[in-house]
Amino acid sequence: MIKNKTAQDFMQLEDKYGAHNYHPLPVVLAKGEGVYVWDVEGKRYYDFLSAYSAVNQGHCHPRIIKAMTDQAQILTLTSRAFYNNMLGKYEQYITSYFGYDKVLPINTGVEAVETALKLARKWAYKVKGIPENRAKIIFASGNFHGRTLGVISASVDPDATNDFGPFLPGLEIVPYNDVEALAQALDDPNVAAFIVEPIQGEAGVYVPDEDYLPKAYALCHENNALFVADEVQTGIARTGKLLACDYYDFKPDILILGKALSGGAMPVSAVLADDEIMLTIKPGEHGSTFGGNPLACAVGIEALQVVKDEHLAENAFVLGNLFREKMNEMIAKTDLVSKVRGKGLLNAILINDTEDSDTAWRICLQLRDNGLLAKPTHGNIIRFAPPLVMTKEQILDCANIIEKTILEFEK
Repeated sequence: MIKNKTAQDFMQLEDKYGAHNYHPLPVVLAKGEGVYVWDVEGKRYYDFLSAYSAVNQGHCHPRIIKAMTDQAQILTLTSRAFYNNMLGKYEQYITSYFGYDKVLPINTGVEAVETALKLARKWAYKVKGIPENRAKIIFASGNFHGRTLGVISASVDPDATNDFGPFLPGLEIVPYNDVEALAQALDDPNVAAFIVEPIQGEAGVYVPDEDYLPKAYALCHENNALFVADEVQTGIARTGKLLACDYYDFKPDILILGKALSGGAMPVSAVLADDEIMLTIKPGEHGSTFGGNPLACAVGIEALQVVKDEHLAENAFVLGNLFREKMNEMIAKTDLVSKVRGKGLLNAILINDTEDSDTAWRICLQLRDNGLLAKPTHGNIIRFAPPLVMTKEQILDCANIIEKTILEFEK
């Protein structure tokens, strides 16, 4: 054991005993509360990543933690071999909350995506009547749905695919934000579904044209294909609406949720659909030991209730507009940043450098030194996604930190 460990000690422990599959910003966190985190030396930071939008309700929200600890002392896991007294309550709550007939509870976001893909294929064979083993699923280029072998089969990111083949067949990739390309792909009668992120977060908070998603939804229905929305990152108030799809007044045929479904307290995800789709899966055809466990159900109910009670979608909408206004004011003062884009409190700035530059990384190191934690994506893009419990005063303080950092860095 190392006594009086420093940040460097903790980082060296991870390096020595952990797989080297992440490249974290060099800061070691030990505590979180609301919009803040503290490192092992006691320095406080604004969290501007929110665990990739898992902590929308803020770190260690007292109501979520209470629901978790109360349930943890009663019953945590039964498996689905038996009924338990929390699952039905949770299922009734979440289906009413989002307006679907049924939910299939699962654990992580990528498990939920895989579940949706299986569900879409099952529907294709049982309802649409596609010949066996001929169903195709369309993906949008630039997507990030997770790291399992199934979903990386639809990735164009070499970091995700190099040395992991062969890949899952039956998947087709079309350009994101390209209605004509989607229409052409949907001409194939064997297409079961189109799966898309309403905003591509990992790709750099890429917001599509305003008419892209409603046109894509209409095209799917014209061609008897399912529209599947991966709202693991964009859902649960992050973009200023409960769901990003709510901006366009349509309901996805299959909705995928995760991350903030537990407020960051534990892995909780879900796939929602109406009966015609969901009931194609029969007992024994899909499941999870931990999916829908009593602890997750208690946490999930409270996490969603917090979003509603604290008006987090409305807060994200207002503060997001204010944040982008302040970023545009900053951009007018610098040649280092070319644009800000996003919806609600899911935003990013584009650094005027190539993707293989380390400028964005070095800016994030300087932001860290100035008390704000963010992370680059795709090399020259910095994503900003603070907890949705942030106040106007705090967002203005953060905008000032970002502007000060950028202007000083440029010098």
